[in-house]
Amino acid sequence: MINRKSRDEIKKMIHAGHIVALVHEKMKEVLEPGISTKELDNYAMKVIKENRAIPTFLGYNGFPASICTSINEQVVHGIPSENAIVKEGDIIAIDVGATYGGMVGDSAWSYEVGKVSPEVHKLMETTKESLFAGIEQMKPGNTLDDISKAIEAVANREGYGIVRQYGGHGVGHVMHEDPFLYNYSVGDKTLIKSGYAIAIEPMLNLGGDDVFVGADEWLVSTVDGKPSAHFEHTVIATDDGPIITTKL
Repeated sequence: MINRKSRDEIKKMIHAGHIVALVHEKMKEVLEPGISTKELDNYAMKVIKENRAIPTFLGYNGFPASICTSINEQVVHGIPSENAIVKEGDIIAIDVGATYGGMVGDSAWSYEVGKVSPEVHKLMETTKESLFAGIEQMKPGNTLDDISKAIEAVANREGYGIVRQYGGHGVGHVMHEDPFLYNYSVGDKTLIKSGYAIAIEPMLNLGGDDVFVGADEWLVSTVDGKPSAHFEHTVIATDDGPIITTKL
């Protein structure tokens, strides 16, 4: 069942999303060649705690950190580590969740570390474009498939792979609520209603669609070893248009 959020719940989600956005601002500030993903996690935890929120990811199904850090061909769910050092030319997807007043904000952003290749930069910009194309469709009366088709159209235009095992999801009282949102069209005619909150999150690959889960049972990477980009915002449908809770 898809839960419609009340005015009070939306207010709390906007506050939670603001805290997530503050974490991403901190990530942009400190991210540079030579930093470890564990250091990034420490910075994120500090921002979340300073804002009297709870790191949503920490302990979620046993996840041991407050953010996910996924580098280059790593798609999603990377566990921060002192041994994972970002270097010039890398891209890194940082996924952040914060809970405030019992409500969740969830957002991922991919970052370039120094100068990346033109083809990787284009992948990043196109994935971001696909996110906002999806957000534009988050309106009462549209369907979930309208969002999926908008994301897929941008990916197909450039010939990028679409991660098919993972996608967007309802969000609110917990990180994953109904519905599941595909990043490609499956004909889902579920109508979007005012008060629906969905984390829209395209993951596009420079190569093929296929991904696999690593030995730690968390990290997802591309099978062909080519880079992947991941962008996500928490979005609430309203009669006045979509509200993006996770941006400053």
